[in-house]
Amino acid sequence: MIVLKSAREIEKMHEAGKLLAAVHKEIAKMIKPGITTWEIDQFVDAFLSRHGATAEQKGYRGYEYATCASINDEVCHGFPRKEPLKDGDLVTIDMVVNLNGGLADSAWSYPVGNVSAEAKKLLKVTKEALYIGIEKSVPGNRIGDIGHAIQTYVEEAGFSVVREFIGHGIGNVIHEKPDIPHFGLPGKGARIKEGMVFTIEPMVNIGEWKTKMDPNHWTARTIDGKLSAQYEHTIAITKDGPVILTDQGE
Repeated sequence: MIVLKSAREIEKMHEAGKLLAAVHKEIAKMIKPGITTWEIDQFVDAFLSRHGATAEQKGYRGYEYATCASINDEVCHGFPRKEPLKDGDLVTIDMVVNLNGGLADSAWSYPVGNVSAEAKKLLKVTKEALYIGIEKSVPGNRIGDIGHAIQTYVEEAGFSVVREFIGHGIGNVIHEKPDIPHFGLPGKGARIKEGMVFTIEPMVNIGEWKTKMDPNHWTARTIDGKLSAQYEHTIAITKDGPVILTDQGE
């Protein structure tokens, strides 16, 4: 069942989204060769605590960290670790913020130092694919219109879209209906309606779209060891179109 949100509920989630965006802006300043994703995770936990918020995924199904920190060929759900990031790495930091019961979810991929031209293209295409998906998120369209637009753009750029991990509704809990695939056919799926709140979070690979799971049963990585990137926003559907609740004011 898809739960439509009231204006009050959306505003609560928007406040959480503003805080999440502020965290990502601080992380962007921290990313450089030599820093560890463990340090970033500790920073996020402390930052949220100072602002009266918590990391919603900490404790979710036994997950132990405030963030997911996925490096290079890790597609999603990478564990923060104490090995320093290296020049040329890509790192995706993903988190869900709970502020007074309002939830917001956003991931951002960051280049570490000087990255390859191919990595720069991957970041550019993935980020643009997110906003192309958001543009399709208007009342009257269908969920399939979002995925089709993203998949078409990504594949025309020579990359692939991960199938196993998708966007999702969000509200009182992290994952709600509807599911938001980043691939598919136009005109298919649930009708997009005012009051929906969901994430769009394309994970884009340089090589094949398939993933494999690490022994920790959390971290997914590309099956061919090639780079992956992800950008994610939480959006609310209004009568005038989508509103990005985790907007960083770019």
